[in-house]
Amino acid sequence: MKFFEKVKGSQLGLPSLVLAIAVSLVASAAYAGAGKEWTVSRGDAAGTGYSTLDQINTGNVSNLKVKWMHSMGSVLSQETAPLIIDGVMYFSTSSGPAYVFAVNAETGETIWAHQPDMPTDYHSVVCCGEANRGVTYANGRIFFGRLDAILVALDAKTGEELWQTEVRPYKDGYSITVPPITVGDKVIVGHSGGEYGVRGSVQAYDQASGELIWRFYTIPGPGEQGHETWKGDSWQTGGGTAWLYFTHDPDLNLIYFGTSNGAPWGGQTRGNDSSDIGIYTNWGTAAHIALNPDTGELVWHYQMTPSDVWDYDGVNEGVLVDLNIGGSDVPALLKADRNGFFYVLNRTNGDVISAEPISVTNWATKVDKETGRPVEAPGNEFRPQLDKWARGVCPNLIGGKNWQPMSYSEQTGLVYVPTFNLCMDITNREQKYVKGTFYLASEFDLAIATPGFEDALGEYKAWDPVNQKLVWSIKEELPFLGGALTTAGGLLFYGNQSGVLKAVDASNGDILWSFRAGSGISAPPVTYEIGGKQYITVVSGRLVGPPSFFGVIGQRVIDASPTGGMLITFELGS
Repeated sequence: MKFFEKVKGSQLGLPSLVLAIAVSLVASAAYAGAGKEWTVSRGDAAGTGYSTLDQINTGNVSNLKVKWMHSMGSVLSQETAPLIIDGVMYFSTSSGPAYVFAVNAETGETIWAHQPDMPTDYHSVVCCGEANRGVTYANGRIFFGRLDAILVALDAKTGEELWQTEVRPYKDGYSITVPPITVGDKVIVGHSGGEYGVRGSVQAYDQASGELIWRFYTIPGPGEQGHETWKGDSWQTGGGTAWLYFTHDPDLNLIYFGTSNGAPWGGQTRGNDSSDIGIYTNWGTAAHIALNPDTGELVWHYQMTPSDVWDYDGVNEGVLVDLNIGGSDVPALLKADRNGFFYVLNRTNGDVISAEPISVTNWATKVDKETGRPVEAPGNEFRPQLDKWARGVCPNLIGGKNWQPMSYSEQTGLVYVPTFNLCMDITNREQKYVKGTFYLASEFDLAIATPGFEDALGEYKAWDPVNQKLVWSIKEELPFLGGALTTAGGLLFYGNQSGVLKAVDASNGDILWSFRAGSGISAPPVTYEIGGKQYITVVSGRLVGPPSFFGVIGQRVIDASPTGGMLITFELGS
Protein backbone atom coordinates (compact mmCIF):
# COMPACT_ATOMS: atom_id res chain seq x y z
CA MET A 1 0.00 0.00 0.00
CA LYS A 2 1.12 3.55 -0.51
CA PHE A 3 2.54 5.15 2.55
CA PHE A 4 0.39 8.23 2.20
CA GLU A 5 -3.14 7.07 2.89
CA LYS A 6 -6.51 8.70 2.50
CA VAL A 7 -10.02 7.72 3.54
CA LYS A 8 -12.56 6.96 0.84
CA GLY A 9 -15.03 9.78 0.45
CA SER A 10 -12.80 12.29 2.18
CA GLN A 11 -11.62 15.54 0.65
CA LEU A 12 -9.03 14.88 -2.02
CA GLY A 13 -7.25 17.65 -3.89
CA LEU A 14 -4.62 17.80 -6.58
CA PRO A 15 -3.20 14.55 -7.97
CA SER A 16 0.18 13.33 -6.82
CA LEU A 17 3.01 15.45 -8.15
CA VAL A 18 6.36 14.07 -9.23
CA LEU A 19 9.53 15.78 -8.16
CA ALA A 20 10.54 18.29 -10.79
CA ILE A 21 13.19 20.93 -11.19
CA ALA A 22 11.68 24.13 -9.90
CA VAL A 23 11.66 27.01 -12.34
CA SER A 24 10.45 29.70 -9.98
CA LEU A 25 10.71 30.68 -6.35
CA VAL A 26 7.96 30.65 -3.79
CA ALA A 27 4.93 32.65 -4.82
CA SER A 28 3.15 33.42 -1.60
CA ALA A 29 2.21 32.05 1.78
CA ALA A 30 -1.18 30.45 2.27
CA TYR A 31 -1.92 33.17 4.80
CA ALA A 32 -0.60 36.66 5.22
CA GLY A 33 1.14 36.14 8.53
CA ALA A 34 0.55 38.03 11.76
CA GLY A 35 -0.21 41.75 11.67
CA LYS A 36 -0.46 44.20 14.56
CA GLU A 37 -1.54 41.43 16.92
CA TRP A 38 -0.19 37.94 17.60
CA THR A 39 -3.39 36.00 18.09
CA VAL A 40 -2.26 32.36 17.86
CA SER A 41 0.87 30.59 18.97
CA ARG A 42 2.70 30.75 15.62
CA GLY A 43 1.20 34.05 14.49
CA ASP A 44 -1.27 32.65 11.98
CA ALA A 45 -3.32 29.50 11.40
CA ALA A 46 -0.76 28.32 8.86
CA GLY A 47 2.00 28.24 11.46
CA THR A 48 4.39 30.46 9.50
CA GLY A 49 5.82 32.42 12.45
CA TYR A 50 5.95 35.41 10.07
CA SER A 51 4.86 39.00 10.76
CA THR A 52 3.99 41.64 8.18
CA LEU A 53 5.29 44.38 10.48
CA ASP A 54 8.35 46.23 9.18
CA GLN A 55 8.91 49.24 11.45
CA ILE A 56 11.80 47.30 12.99
CA ASN A 57 13.98 46.40 10.04
CA THR A 58 17.51 45.66 8.89
CA GLY A 59 18.33 49.36 8.86
CA ASN A 60 17.44 50.16 12.47
CA VAL A 61 17.32 46.88 14.43
CA SER A 62 20.66 47.74 16.02
CA ASN A 63 18.76 50.40 18.01
CA LEU A 64 16.59 47.89 19.88
CA LYS A 65 16.46 48.40 23.65
CA VAL A 66 14.55 46.85 26.53
CA LYS A 67 11.13 48.40 27.11
CA TRP A 68 9.92 46.26 30.02
CA MET A 69 10.37 42.86 31.65
CA HIS A 70 8.11 40.51 33.58
CA SER A 71 9.04 37.58 35.81
CA MET A 72 7.71 34.17 34.78
CA GLY A 73 7.43 33.05 38.40
CA SER A 74 9.15 29.73 37.57
CA VAL A 75 12.62 28.75 36.37
CA LEU A 76 12.33 25.45 34.47
CA SER A 77 12.40 25.22 30.65
CA GLN A 78 10.45 28.29 29.49
CA GLU A 79 8.99 27.44 26.06
CA THR A 80 5.92 29.65 25.70
CA ALA A 81 5.06 32.13 22.95
CA PRO A 82 2.83 34.98 24.23
CA LEU A 83 -0.38 36.10 22.54
CA ILE A 84 -1.19 39.80 22.06
CA ILE A 85 -4.87 40.66 21.61
CA ASP A 86 -6.53 44.07 22.09
CA GLY A 87 -3.49 45.46 23.86
CA VAL A 88 -3.26 42.56 26.33
CA MET A 89 -0.49 39.97 26.40
CA TYR A 90 -1.38 36.47 27.59
CA PHE A 91 1.29 33.89 28.45
CA SER A 92 1.90 30.74 30.45
CA THR A 93 4.96 29.66 32.40
CA SER A 94 6.68 26.34 32.99
CA SER A 95 6.10 24.01 35.95
CA GLY A 96 2.46 23.20 35.58
CA PRO A 97 2.12 25.95 34.33
CA ALA A 98 2.89 27.70 37.59
CA TYR A 99 1.06 30.78 36.26
CA VAL A 100 -0.98 32.11 33.39
CA PHE A 101 -0.61 35.89 33.13
CA ALA A 102 -2.46 38.72 31.43
CA VAL A 103 -0.42 41.93 31.25
CA ASN A 104 -0.63 45.29 29.56
CA ALA A 105 1.34 44.71 26.36
CA GLU A 106 2.57 48.31 26.25
CA THR A 107 3.78 48.63 29.84
CA GLY A 108 4.10 45.09 31.23
CA GLU A 109 1.76 45.87 34.13
CA THR A 110 0.00 42.74 35.41
CA ILE A 111 -3.77 42.68 34.82
CA TRP A 112 -4.41 39.27 36.36
CA ALA A 113 -2.51 36.10 37.27
CA HIS A 114 -4.00 32.63 37.41
CA GLN A 115 -2.18 30.04 39.52
CA PRO A 116 -3.39 26.47 38.84
CA ASP A 117 -3.85 24.12 41.76
CA MET A 118 -1.62 21.25 40.64
CA PRO A 119 -1.30 17.81 42.25
CA THR A 120 1.98 17.25 44.04
CA ASP A 121 2.90 14.09 42.11
CA TYR A 122 2.58 15.22 38.48
CA HIS A 123 6.37 15.54 38.16
CA SER A 124 6.76 11.75 38.07
CA VAL A 125 4.94 11.41 34.74
CA VAL A 126 6.61 14.25 32.84
CA CYS A 127 9.21 13.00 30.40
CA CYS A 128 11.50 15.76 29.31
CA GLY A 129 11.09 19.02 31.15
CA GLU A 130 8.18 20.80 32.84
CA ALA A 131 7.35 22.94 29.83
CA ASN A 132 4.19 24.65 28.68
CA ARG A 133 4.22 25.99 25.13
CA GLY A 134 1.45 28.52 25.33
CA VAL A 135 -2.20 29.45 25.65
CA THR A 136 -4.98 29.87 23.08
CA TYR A 137 -7.61 32.62 22.80
CA ALA A 138 -11.12 32.47 21.36
CA ASN A 139 -14.45 34.15 22.10
CA GLY A 140 -13.31 35.93 25.26
CA ARG A 141 -11.71 32.83 26.74
CA ILE A 142 -8.15 31.66 27.36
CA PHE A 143 -7.53 27.93 26.98
CA PHE A 144 -4.48 26.00 28.15
CA GLY A 145 -3.37 22.50 29.03
CA ARG A 146 -1.65 21.38 32.22
CA LEU A 147 1.01 18.80 33.00
CA ASP A 148 -1.63 16.75 34.84
CA ALA A 149 -3.50 16.42 31.50
CA ILE A 150 -6.25 18.88 32.45
CA LEU A 151 -7.67 21.33 29.89
CA VAL A 152 -8.75 24.68 31.38
CA ALA A 153 -10.81 27.65 30.19
CA LEU A 154 -10.41 31.10 31.78
CA ASP A 155 -12.30 34.35 31.35
CA ALA A 156 -9.85 36.46 29.32
CA LYS A 157 -10.84 39.68 31.09
CA THR A 158 -10.66 38.49 34.69
CA GLY A 159 -8.66 35.26 34.73
CA GLU A 160 -11.55 33.51 36.47
CA GLU A 161 -11.66 29.78 35.79
CA LEU A 162 -14.75 28.89 33.73
CA TRP A 163 -14.27 25.14 33.51
CA GLN A 164 -11.73 22.37 33.53
CA THR A 165 -11.84 18.83 32.21
CA GLU A 166 -9.60 15.79 32.40
CA VAL A 167 -8.31 15.00 28.92
CA ARG A 168 -6.64 11.75 30.00
CA PRO A 169 -5.57 10.36 33.42
CA TYR A 170 -2.17 11.83 34.25
CA LYS A 171 -1.20 8.99 36.57
CA ASP A 172 -1.18 6.69 33.53
CA GLY A 173 1.56 8.81 31.94
CA TYR A 174 -0.43 11.52 30.12
CA SER A 175 0.39 15.24 30.21
CA ILE A 176 -0.24 18.35 28.08
CA THR A 177 2.40 20.82 26.90
CA VAL A 178 0.87 21.79 23.54
CA PRO A 179 -1.19 24.96 23.03
CA PRO A 180 -4.72 23.94 22.03
CA ILE A 181 -6.19 25.03 18.70
CA THR A 182 -9.65 26.56 18.30
CA VAL A 183 -11.90 26.01 15.28
CA GLY A 184 -15.47 27.31 15.30
CA ASP A 185 -17.01 26.51 18.68
CA LYS A 186 -14.44 23.81 19.48
CA VAL A 187 -11.15 23.75 21.35
CA ILE A 188 -8.94 20.87 20.18
CA VAL A 189 -5.95 19.46 22.04
CA GLY A 190 -3.49 16.58 21.98
CA HIS A 191 -1.28 15.26 24.76
CA SER A 192 2.16 13.90 25.63
CA GLY A 193 3.13 10.51 27.03
CA GLY A 194 4.89 8.63 24.25
CA GLU A 195 7.71 7.65 26.63
CA TYR A 196 5.16 6.13 29.02
CA GLY A 197 3.45 3.77 26.59
CA VAL A 198 0.16 5.65 26.31
CA ARG A 199 -2.19 5.41 23.34
CA GLY A 200 -2.17 8.73 21.48
CA SER A 201 -5.34 10.73 20.83
CA VAL A 202 -6.63 14.15 19.78
CA GLN A 203 -9.90 15.45 21.23
CA ALA A 204 -12.32 18.33 20.69
CA TYR A 205 -14.33 20.06 23.41
CA ASP A 206 -17.09 22.63 23.40
CA GLN A 207 -15.51 26.01 24.15
CA ALA A 208 -18.40 27.17 26.32
CA SER A 209 -18.94 24.06 28.45
CA GLY A 210 -15.85 21.85 28.18
CA GLU A 211 -18.00 18.95 27.02
CA LEU A 212 -16.20 16.33 24.89
CA ILE A 213 -17.41 16.41 21.27
CA TRP A 214 -15.13 13.88 19.57
CA ARG A 215 -11.93 11.91 20.14
CA PHE A 216 -9.62 10.56 17.45
CA TYR A 217 -7.17 7.82 18.42
CA THR A 218 -3.90 8.09 16.51
CA ILE A 219 -3.17 4.42 17.24
CA PRO A 220 -5.85 2.26 15.60
CA GLY A 221 -7.70 -0.35 17.62
CA PRO A 222 -9.43 -3.48 16.26
CA GLY A 223 -11.51 -2.76 13.18
CA GLU A 224 -9.89 0.64 12.56
CA GLN A 225 -7.72 1.60 9.59
CA GLY A 226 -4.12 0.52 10.11
CA HIS A 227 -4.74 -1.86 13.02
CA GLU A 228 -3.10 -4.70 11.09
CA THR A 229 0.21 -2.78 11.17
CA TRP A 230 0.54 -3.46 14.91
CA LYS A 231 1.88 -6.76 16.23
CA GLY A 232 -0.46 -8.42 18.71
CA ASP A 233 -1.71 -6.08 21.42
CA SER A 234 1.18 -3.62 21.05
CA TRP A 235 -1.25 -0.94 19.83
CA GLN A 236 -2.53 -0.55 23.38
CA THR A 237 0.79 1.02 24.45
CA GLY A 238 1.79 2.32 21.02
CA GLY A 239 2.58 6.01 21.67
CA GLY A 240 1.87 8.25 18.67
CA THR A 241 1.01 11.27 20.80
CA ALA A 242 0.23 14.74 19.37
CA TRP A 243 2.24 16.99 21.67
CA LEU A 244 3.23 19.90 19.43
CA TYR A 245 1.70 22.63 17.28
CA PHE A 246 -1.44 22.17 15.20
CA THR A 247 -2.07 24.12 11.99
CA HIS A 248 -5.36 24.85 10.23
CA ASP A 249 -6.52 25.45 6.65
CA PRO A 250 -10.01 26.98 6.90
CA ASP A 251 -10.58 26.75 3.15
CA LEU A 252 -10.04 22.98 3.14
CA ASN A 253 -11.56 22.70 6.63
CA LEU A 254 -8.62 20.62 7.83
CA ILE A 255 -6.43 20.61 10.91
CA TYR A 256 -2.92 19.14 10.74
CA PHE A 257 -0.65 17.69 13.40
CA GLY A 258 2.30 15.35 13.78
CA THR A 259 2.53 12.27 15.98
CA SER A 260 5.32 11.02 18.20
CA ASN A 261 7.46 7.91 18.36
CA GLY A 262 6.16 4.39 18.55
CA ALA A 263 6.23 3.04 22.09
CA PRO A 264 8.39 1.63 23.41
CA TRP A 265 11.39 2.86 21.41
CA GLY A 266 12.60 -0.73 21.18
CA GLY A 267 10.46 -1.92 18.29
CA GLN A 268 10.71 -5.68 18.71
CA THR A 269 7.42 -5.66 20.61
CA ARG A 270 5.62 -3.84 17.78
CA GLY A 271 6.80 -5.79 14.75
CA ASN A 272 9.75 -7.42 13.01
CA ASP A 273 13.07 -6.71 14.65
CA SER A 274 14.55 -5.86 11.25
CA SER A 275 14.59 -3.34 8.41
CA ASP A 276 12.33 -5.85 6.66
CA ILE A 277 9.34 -4.43 8.51
CA GLY A 278 6.67 -6.18 6.44
CA ILE A 279 3.19 -5.05 7.42
CA TYR A 280 4.31 -3.73 10.81
CA THR A 281 4.62 -0.08 9.97
CA ASN A 282 2.87 0.96 13.22
CA TRP A 283 0.28 3.21 11.60
CA GLY A 284 -0.25 6.49 13.44
CA THR A 285 3.28 6.90 14.78
CA ALA A 286 5.94 9.29 13.43
CA ALA A 287 3.29 10.58 11.02
CA HIS A 288 1.49 13.73 9.91
CA ILE A 289 -2.31 13.58 10.00
CA ALA A 290 -5.14 15.72 8.62
CA LEU A 291 -8.57 15.66 10.27
CA ASN A 292 -11.90 17.31 9.67
CA PRO A 293 -12.20 19.54 12.77
CA ASP A 294 -16.00 19.35 12.79
CA THR A 295 -16.17 15.59 13.18
CA GLY A 296 -12.67 14.30 13.94
CA GLU A 297 -12.84 12.24 10.74
CA LEU A 298 -9.51 11.19 9.25
CA VAL A 299 -8.83 12.76 5.84
CA TRP A 300 -5.23 11.68 5.26
CA HIS A 301 -2.25 10.14 7.03
CA TYR A 302 1.39 10.19 5.92
CA GLN A 303 4.07 8.34 7.88
CA MET A 304 7.59 9.74 7.73
CA THR A 305 9.29 6.95 9.69
CA PRO A 306 7.60 3.53 9.52
CA SER A 307 8.38 1.10 12.33
CA ASP A 308 10.24 3.84 14.20
CA VAL A 309 12.98 2.53 16.51
CA TRP A 310 15.06 5.73 16.67
CA ASP A 311 12.61 7.94 18.64
CA TYR A 312 12.12 10.05 15.51
CA ASP A 313 8.97 11.76 16.78
CA GLY A 314 7.00 13.13 13.84
CA VAL A 315 5.46 15.93 15.91
CA ASN A 316 7.26 18.85 14.27
CA GLU A 317 4.94 21.51 12.90
CA GLY A 318 3.51 21.42 9.39
CA VAL A 319 3.70 24.94 7.95
CA LEU A 320 1.05 25.71 5.31
CA VAL A 321 2.19 27.73 2.29
CA ASP A 322 1.42 27.97 -1.42
CA LEU A 323 4.42 27.20 -3.63
CA ASN A 324 5.07 27.39 -7.34
CA ILE A 325 6.90 24.20 -8.27
CA GLY A 326 7.73 23.38 -11.88
CA GLY A 327 5.27 26.02 -13.03
CA SER A 328 2.37 24.62 -11.01
CA ASP A 329 0.82 26.20 -7.92
CA VAL A 330 0.85 23.72 -5.07
CA PRO A 331 -0.97 23.93 -1.73
CA ALA A 332 1.94 22.71 0.37
CA LEU A 333 2.71 21.59 3.90
CA LEU A 334 6.35 22.06 4.90
CA LYS A 335 7.87 19.85 7.56
CA ALA A 336 11.45 19.56 8.82
CA ASP A 337 11.23 16.15 10.44
CA ARG A 338 13.29 14.70 13.24
CA ASN A 339 14.35 11.87 10.92
CA GLY A 340 16.58 14.35 9.04
CA PHE A 341 14.44 14.92 5.94
CA PHE A 342 12.70 18.13 4.89
CA TYR A 343 9.30 17.28 3.40
CA VAL A 344 7.07 19.16 1.02
CA LEU A 345 3.64 17.52 1.07
CA ASN A 346 0.46 18.35 -0.78
CA ARG A 347 -1.71 19.45 2.11
CA THR A 348 -4.95 18.47 0.38
CA ASN A 349 -4.10 14.77 0.30
CA GLY A 350 -0.74 14.10 1.97
CA ASP A 351 1.11 13.15 -1.20
CA VAL A 352 4.89 13.59 -1.16
CA ILE A 353 6.06 16.31 -3.51
CA SER A 354 9.70 16.23 -2.40
CA ALA A 355 11.79 15.04 0.52
CA GLU A 356 15.50 15.73 0.91
CA PRO A 357 17.94 15.62 3.85
CA ILE A 358 18.24 18.91 5.71
CA SER A 359 20.91 17.51 8.05
CA VAL A 360 23.48 14.72 7.85
CA THR A 361 21.35 11.58 7.55
CA ASN A 362 22.62 8.01 7.22
CA TRP A 363 19.87 5.77 8.64
CA ALA A 364 18.08 6.14 5.29
CA THR A 365 19.50 6.86 1.85
CA LYS A 366 16.46 8.67 0.42
CA VAL A 367 12.68 8.89 0.45
CA ASP A 368 11.07 6.94 -2.38
CA LYS A 369 8.63 9.35 -4.06
CA GLU A 370 6.39 6.57 -5.37
CA THR A 371 5.78 4.81 -2.06
CA GLY A 372 6.53 7.73 0.24
CA ARG A 373 8.74 5.45 2.33
CA PRO A 374 12.28 6.14 3.43
CA VAL A 375 14.79 3.67 2.00
CA GLU A 376 16.77 2.37 4.96
CA ALA A 377 20.52 1.80 4.79
CA PRO A 378 21.15 -1.83 3.80
CA GLY A 379 21.96 -4.65 6.17
CA ASN A 380 20.25 -3.17 9.25
CA GLU A 381 23.42 -1.08 9.65
CA PHE A 382 21.74 1.86 11.32
CA ARG A 383 18.60 0.13 12.71
CA PRO A 384 18.91 -0.79 16.39
CA GLN A 385 17.78 -4.32 17.17
CA LEU A 386 17.28 -6.34 20.33
CA ASP A 387 20.65 -6.37 22.13
CA LYS A 388 22.40 -5.27 18.91
CA TRP A 389 23.89 -1.78 18.76
CA ALA A 390 23.55 0.56 15.81
CA ARG A 391 26.59 2.85 15.91
CA GLY A 392 26.98 6.36 14.57
CA VAL A 393 23.32 6.79 13.61
CA CYS A 394 22.61 10.25 12.18
CA PRO A 395 20.65 12.21 13.11
CA ASN A 396 20.49 11.68 16.84
CA LEU A 397 17.08 10.96 18.40
CA ILE A 398 16.81 14.68 19.15
CA GLY A 399 16.45 14.93 15.38
CA GLY A 400 17.65 16.99 12.49
CA LYS A 401 15.14 19.42 14.01
CA ASN A 402 13.35 19.20 17.32
CA TRP A 403 10.24 20.99 18.66
CA GLN A 404 11.60 24.56 18.39
CA PRO A 405 9.51 25.93 15.51
CA MET A 406 10.84 27.07 12.16
CA SER A 407 9.50 30.13 10.33
CA TYR A 408 8.55 30.70 6.70
CA SER A 409 9.15 34.24 5.42
CA GLU A 410 6.71 35.36 2.76
CA GLN A 411 9.23 38.06 1.90
CA THR A 412 12.20 35.78 1.10
CA GLY A 413 10.38 32.53 0.31
CA LEU A 414 12.77 30.72 2.65
CA VAL A 415 12.23 28.60 5.74
CA TYR A 416 14.46 29.27 8.76
CA VAL A 417 15.14 26.05 10.62
CA PRO A 418 16.95 25.43 13.95
CA THR A 419 18.85 22.18 13.31
CA PHE A 420 21.15 19.80 15.20
CA ASN A 421 24.48 18.23 14.23
CA LEU A 422 24.35 15.19 16.53
CA CYS A 423 24.49 11.43 16.03
CA MET A 424 24.04 8.46 18.42
CA ASP A 425 24.66 4.85 19.32
CA ILE A 426 21.46 2.98 20.19
CA THR A 427 20.23 -0.55 20.89
CA ASN A 428 16.92 -2.17 21.86
CA ARG A 429 16.41 -3.88 25.21
CA GLU A 430 13.66 -5.94 26.78
CA GLN A 431 11.47 -4.07 29.26
CA LYS A 432 8.18 -4.92 30.92
CA TYR A 433 5.42 -2.34 30.62
CA VAL A 434 4.32 -0.79 33.92
CA LYS A 435 1.56 1.81 33.61
CA GLY A 436 2.64 5.34 34.50
CA THR A 437 6.40 4.67 34.29
CA PHE A 438 9.08 5.26 31.65
CA TYR A 439 8.76 2.64 28.90
CA LEU A 440 11.66 2.91 26.46
CA ALA A 441 13.12 -0.61 26.02
CA SER A 442 16.21 1.13 24.72
CA GLU A 443 19.79 2.01 25.66
CA PHE A 444 21.68 4.84 23.99
CA ASP A 445 24.63 7.21 23.91
CA LEU A 446 23.62 10.66 22.66
CA ALA A 447 26.85 12.60 23.28
CA ILE A 448 28.15 12.15 19.73
CA ALA A 449 28.79 15.07 17.39
CA THR A 450 28.11 14.68 13.71
CA PRO A 451 31.55 14.05 12.14
CA GLY A 452 32.99 17.35 10.95
CA PHE A 453 30.62 19.41 13.14
CA GLU A 454 32.30 19.02 16.53
CA ASP A 455 32.42 22.81 16.93
CA ALA A 456 28.94 23.42 15.49
CA LEU A 457 26.46 21.20 17.32
CA GLY A 458 23.65 23.56 16.36
CA GLU A 459 23.05 25.27 13.03
CA TYR A 460 20.42 27.77 11.89
CA LYS A 461 19.59 27.08 8.26
CA ALA A 462 17.87 29.21 5.65
CA TRP A 463 16.27 26.58 3.43
CA ASP A 464 14.75 26.92 -0.04
CA PRO A 465 11.69 24.60 0.07
CA VAL A 466 11.10 24.73 -3.68
CA ASN A 467 14.58 23.71 -4.76
CA GLN A 468 15.24 21.80 -1.51
CA LYS A 469 18.63 23.36 -0.90
CA LEU A 470 20.55 25.30 1.72
CA VAL A 471 20.85 29.04 1.04
CA TRP A 472 22.93 30.03 4.09
CA SER A 473 23.49 28.94 7.68
CA ILE A 474 24.78 30.17 11.02
CA LYS A 475 26.81 27.58 12.89
CA GLU A 476 26.41 27.61 16.67
CA GLU A 477 28.68 25.97 19.23
CA LEU A 478 25.83 24.45 21.24
CA PRO A 479 22.65 22.60 20.24
CA PHE A 480 19.03 23.36 21.20
CA LEU A 481 18.67 26.63 19.28
CA GLY A 482 15.46 28.56 19.88
CA GLY A 483 12.41 28.89 17.67
CA ALA A 484 12.22 31.38 14.79
CA LEU A 485 10.40 34.64 14.09
CA THR A 486 10.63 36.32 10.68
CA THR A 487 9.27 39.73 9.70
CA ALA A 488 8.61 41.94 6.71
CA GLY A 489 11.45 44.09 8.02
CA GLY A 490 13.80 41.56 6.44
CA LEU A 491 14.67 40.01 9.79
CA LEU A 492 15.03 36.66 11.49
CA PHE A 493 15.02 36.56 15.31
CA TYR A 494 16.12 33.58 17.39
CA GLY A 495 17.92 32.77 20.64
CA ASN A 496 20.29 30.11 21.94
CA GLN A 497 21.05 28.25 25.17
CA SER A 498 23.72 30.77 26.12
CA GLY A 499 20.86 33.23 26.44
CA VAL A 500 21.72 35.35 23.40
CA LEU A 501 18.84 36.74 21.34
CA LYS A 502 19.91 37.58 17.78
CA ALA A 503 18.48 39.65 14.95
CA VAL A 504 19.68 38.41 11.57
CA ASP A 505 19.40 39.70 8.02
CA ALA A 506 17.06 37.08 6.60
CA SER A 507 18.51 37.43 3.12
CA ASN A 508 22.12 36.57 3.90
CA GLY A 509 22.55 35.50 7.55
CA ASP A 510 24.42 38.58 8.75
CA ILE A 511 23.95 39.09 12.50
CA LEU A 512 22.82 42.70 12.99
CA TRP A 513 22.07 42.85 16.73
CA SER A 514 22.25 40.68 19.82
CA PHE A 515 21.16 40.84 23.46
CA ARG A 516 22.15 38.70 26.44
CA ALA A 517 18.95 37.66 28.21
CA GLY A 518 20.66 35.98 31.17
CA SER A 519 19.28 32.46 30.61
CA GLY A 520 18.87 30.15 27.63
CA ILE A 521 16.24 30.86 24.98
CA SER A 522 14.19 28.04 23.47
CA ALA A 523 10.90 29.79 22.77
CA PRO A 524 10.24 31.64 19.51
CA PRO A 525 10.06 35.44 19.79
CA VAL A 526 6.85 37.27 18.82
CA THR A 527 6.13 40.78 17.57
CA TYR A 528 3.21 43.19 17.68
CA GLU A 529 2.29 46.87 17.30
CA ILE A 530 0.50 49.21 19.71
CA GLY A 531 0.02 52.94 19.24
CA GLY A 532 2.07 52.95 16.04
CA LYS A 533 5.09 51.31 17.71
CA GLN A 534 6.39 47.81 17.00
CA TYR A 535 7.64 45.60 19.82
CA ILE A 536 9.59 42.33 19.99
CA THR A 537 9.04 39.94 22.91
CA VAL A 538 10.91 36.79 23.92
CA VAL A 539 10.88 34.49 26.93
CA SER A 540 14.16 33.28 28.45
CA GLY A 541 14.66 30.26 30.69
CA ARG A 542 17.17 27.54 29.80
CA LEU A 543 16.19 23.97 29.04
CA VAL A 544 16.49 21.70 32.07
CA GLY A 545 15.27 18.20 31.18
CA PRO A 546 16.56 17.28 27.69
CA PRO A 547 20.27 18.17 28.15
CA SER A 548 20.51 15.63 30.98
CA PHE A 549 20.25 12.83 28.40
CA PHE A 550 23.26 14.08 26.42
CA GLY A 551 26.25 13.37 28.64
CA VAL A 552 29.18 15.76 28.25
CA ILE A 553 27.41 17.66 25.46
CA GLY A 554 24.38 18.17 27.65
CA GLN A 555 26.57 19.39 30.49
CA ARG A 556 27.98 22.07 28.21
CA VAL A 557 24.40 23.26 27.56
CA ILE A 558 23.66 23.28 31.28
CA ASP A 559 26.85 25.23 31.98
CA ALA A 560 26.13 27.81 29.25
CA SER A 561 23.61 29.75 31.35
CA PRO A 562 21.68 29.47 34.62
CA THR A 563 18.05 28.48 34.82
CA GLY A 564 15.68 31.40 34.68
CA GLY A 565 12.31 32.79 33.81
CA MET A 566 11.92 36.25 32.34
CA LEU A 567 9.74 37.76 29.62
CA ILE A 568 11.54 40.64 27.88
CA THR A 569 9.97 43.18 25.53
CA PHE A 570 12.02 45.44 23.23
CA GLU A 571 11.35 48.65 21.33
CA LEU A 572 13.39 50.88 19.05
CA GLY A 573 15.48 53.49 20.82
CA SER A 574 15.77 57.04 19.61
